[in-house]
Amino acid sequence: MQNLRKSSHSVHQLHVHIVWSTKYRYEVLRGDIQVRCRDLIRQTCDSLDVQILKGVVSKDHIHLHLSYPPRLSISDLGKHLKGRSAKILLSEYSELKKRYWGGHLWGIGYGAWSTGNITDEMIQDYLNHHKEGPNTDQNFILE
Repeated sequence: MQNLRKSSHSVHQLHVHIVWSTKYRYEVLRGDIQVRCRDLIRQTCDSLDVQILKGVVSKDHIHLHLSYPPRLSISDLGKHLKGRSAKILLSEYSELKKRYWGGHLWGIGYGAWSTGNITDEMIQDYLNHHKEGPNTDQNFILE
C-alpha cells in the first residue's frame, strides 16, 4: 500500500471527497474573497493534520479531496472547515456581511464520499482467504 500515514497508535489511509456550497448558491467567492477562503481552508487543514490532496474553491461552492487522521470524524472536519472560514470571511469582508446579514455564509450541510484504492471485491477476497486458508479452525467467521 502506498501513501500510508502513521501516528503513534495507528497506520491509516483515510480519504474523503467533501463538498459544500454558499447559502442560496450566491456566487460570492471571487477575487480576494476566493483567495482568502483558500488560505483559511489550508490553515484549518494544517492545524487538524489533514492533507489536501486536491481542492477547488469555485464561485459558489468548495470541493476538497482530503486525507484525514482517524481521530477526526468527517462531521467534525466539515464543522471546523465551514465554521472557521465563515466566521473569518464574514468579519473581514463587509460585502459578505451585508449579503449574509444573518451570519450564515455556507448552506446547511455538505456532501461527503469516501474514496480509496480498496474495492469491495478485494475485501471479499481477503475475507475468503481467511475462511478457506490454513488454520481455519482458529478463525471465527462472522456472516
